[in-house]
Amino acid sequence: MKQINVRVDDEVHAGIEARAAAAGMTVQAYAKQVLADEANDVRHRFLTAGAHFVDEFAESFAEEFASPSTGRGPADAA
Repeated sequence: MKQINVRVDDEVHAGIEARAAAAGMTVQAYAKQVLADEANDVRHRFLTAGAHFVDEFAESFAEEFASPSTGRGPADAA
């Protein structure tokens, strides 16, 4: 197992502490999870594909599946 030491300023540390607490994790466990997620190629491919979908199809998707309160989408046909 390898160890990484990283220095961050107080503002960044406070943000990391807050996110770790919200996730019910220690700062160390949270940082380890974030770094593991960043190193996960499958996760990156999924996020890239999701971004591509949004770029290409967001407008069509919204038109087709909009909520009834927007006055758009298949619910209007009923």
